[in-house]
Amino acid sequence: MRRVSIVVVVLGLGLLAGLFAAFGPPGLYAKSETPEFCAGCHNMAPQYEAWFHVGAHRGITCVDCHLPNENFAVHLTWKALTGMRDLMEWHLGLVSEDPRASERTRTWIQANCQRCHGEIMARINEDRWCWTCHRQFHHKTTGAVMAQIP
Repeated sequence: MRRVSIVVVVLGLGLLAGLFAAFGPPGLYAKSETPEFCAGCHNMAPQYEAWFHVGAHRGITCVDCHLPNENFAVHLTWKALTGMRDLMEWHLGLVSEDPRASERTRTWIQANCQRCHGEIMARINEDRWCWTCHRQFHHKTTGAVMAQIP
């Protein structure tokens, strides 16, 4: 019984700390949703530059595509988990020179394409990744970055 009480207290404190980090400091949650925030820690300058030059998607943020957005609780949970992972990787020097979206992130990106472009998606074959055909929205083949690809 004592072990259960300790677990409940630790989880409760973790939840409170998470809520404080997300909503406590003025504007931290809103700031952490911006592409500038994402590009500030990651080795993402080329990807940020590519996003900046894409006219159609320039009005959306990294988290609009790269995190699940089916509901706020799921979004916030995965934002916290991936943010903690990114923070650890950054401080341990494990950040890749050539970052790639994980399988889970690719699934989220695809779901977000379908969420925003649902009407169009209903009329086409959804058996492939959207960026297979729409390479201009892939960070590696967009804007200023595209000129660097041999």
